[in-house]
Amino acid sequence: MDSLQIIFTVIRLVIGVVCIVGTWMIFSKFGKKGWYAIIPLVCEYKLGECCGKERDGFFMALFSVAFNIVSSAVAFFPENSDEELILSLVSLIMFVPYAVFTIRVYMGLCEAFGKRRLWVILWLLDSTKWICAIYFGINKKIQPKESYLHLNDHASEELSGINVTGNGRDLSVNIRKRSVNNFFSKVTLLRDLHLTIPTGHMVLLLGGSGAGKTTFLNAVTGYEKADADVELGKWNVYRDYNKMKYDVGFVPQQDLMRGSDTVYRTISDAASLRLPKNMKYAEKKARVDEVLEIFGLSALRGNLVSKLSGGQRKRLSIALEYISFPTLFILDEPDSGLDGVVARNLFLKLREIADTGKIVIVITHTPGRVMDLFDDIIVLAKDHARTGRLAFYGPVDEAFGFFGCTTAEEILLAINQKEEGGEGRAEEFVNKFDALLQTAGGEA
Repeated sequence: MDSLQIIFTVIRLVIGVVCIVGTWMIFSKFGKKGWYAIIPLVCEYKLGECCGKERDGFFMALFSVAFNIVSSAVAFFPENSDEELILSLVSLIMFVPYAVFTIRVYMGLCEAFGKRRLWVILWLLDSTKWICAIYFGINKKIQPKESYLHLNDHASEELSGINVTGNGRDLSVNIRKRSVNNFFSKVTLLRDLHLTIPTGHMVLLLGGSGAGKTTFLNAVTGYEKADADVELGKWNVYRDYNKMKYDVGFVPQQDLMRGSDTVYRTISDAASLRLPKNMKYAEKKARVDEVLEIFGLSALRGNLVSKLSGGQRKRLSIALEYISFPTLFILDEPDSGLDGVVARNLFLKLREIADTGKIVIVITHTPGRVMDLFDDIIVLAKDHARTGRLAFYGPVDEAFGFFGCTTAEEILLAINQKEEGGEGRAEEFVNKFDALLQTAGGEA
């Protein structure tokens, strides 16, 4: 080996060490173990995890292994042989997804550090990767955004131990955790949500995008079980689901009604599915007529669903779930696509339903026009680990005082993350409300 080769070898070794040290420091900046940097495959996955790209990091590592194995195998076959050509083609095919996932991971890192995506070009080239390692890792002045620091760190989560109980008629919710497995790690979607909703109350469920509103509702209804106790009156939603499943009504944002059926046929079919099998035909027919009357659909009983207006169709979709007179009635954006007057009339109908002793929980993105109709408000917000937490639950007027706001829109602005255009104060209000619960002995 001549002196020139020795020099190049030393330079490559130095560059390799600089890259490892830089990656080690990057992991440390995100609160992770630095020695991940020296473990192949784990390093790539953990880089993705730092910036919320775990899936991309996993496939980056996977295709890296596949690409290197196939590329190495090419050398065992004669030049220009069929085997070499086939393996070269496979190697090229493997390289494409590897490059895509690698770009996605490094773009995520640039975003996490608040730097321009042009840095990705330097990350991808072996000859310039060391520059990124020095700039992002070794340079102490360059730090990741606050919102990324604990993105996947759930080790410090401690449950409050709070447990609320109802009076035998209310809805009591004690969600300790709702977690999902995400490749090699467990992600907590919800944590420590404890509240009791009395019968006769109409409740607004408020929260920014990704705060866990849908996950919360799925956990409450038993559609997606959590580590939780959910009781509706005398029934435990999880243990007694088959006995009381029709006592819970859920109206999704999008309906699945057949446009070729009449209004009466649509309601009648729902009655056959949701009412007791031993109920007499006359009783079922009377129930259908009653529900049509409640939602102002009697005059439209012979009309095709496809001919209904937006407001009429929305009332029909709600009537389908209300046919069993559920105690708990949940609606996901029932006013979506409706103008102000039609939407308010719909919410007035929901207010009437709540006044009959039902529990009505509603998600709406335009709460300002109907806020006066709600009794209480549930506010969900993402904490530092991006886990859905309870930032407030109580009467509407108390919510405004708690957040120092005058509208629901201002509440959302206060709790949304800064990168979402908000003030980033979610953690503040989550801790504030948790302290109030602890002081009150867990009553909510």
